[in-house]
Amino acid sequence: MNRLRFAPSPTGALHIGGIRTALYNYLLARQNGGSFILRIEDTDQTRYVPGAEEYIIRALNWLGLTPDEGPVQGGPSAPYKQSERMAIYKDYALALVKDGMAYYAWDTPEDLEQMRQRLTDKGVPTPKYDASVRGEMKNSLTMTSSEVEELLTDNVPYTIRLKVEPGQSIFIQDKIR
Repeated sequence: MNRLRFAPSPTGALHIGGIRTALYNYLLARQNGGSFILRIEDTDQTRYVPGAEEYIIRALNWLGLTPDEGPVQGGPSAPYKQSERMAIYKDYALALVKDGMAYYAWDTPEDLEQMRQRLTDKGVPTPKYDASVRGEMKNSLTMTSSEVEELLTDNVPYTIRLKVEPGQSIFIQDKIR
């Protein structure tokens, strides 16, 4: 059975591009006897707009694109808000770290901005945190195991980054495009 989801971010009103995506996924699910799922992408709390989630749900219902599963309907894959799934994702992220496929990073916003500026000054057109700079950053690949343990024990906020090696490409099969 096909399960297609629409995952808007509650950062404001639902726009025409979001409506188009929801419509395509809804129609494709219906055409194939599948389910249309609403999952709210609310992990960016700095951009969260109070009332936006309710507005999105009302707009979808008004358009006749009522989800089969979602924050209102519930369903077998609950919870349907990303922020409520963090514990699930954390287990998988930690498994990637344990298997050497990801690593902890303790870079501050200031560290990241300095890295971007340094790369911009060198003429790099699109500065990014990748294998070419991670050796210069504050992460579990550049620190001793005791330093890493101390930061983890002290609950210092971190990011888990995928460890993509130089020359390695990751491809995703997108049936729509």
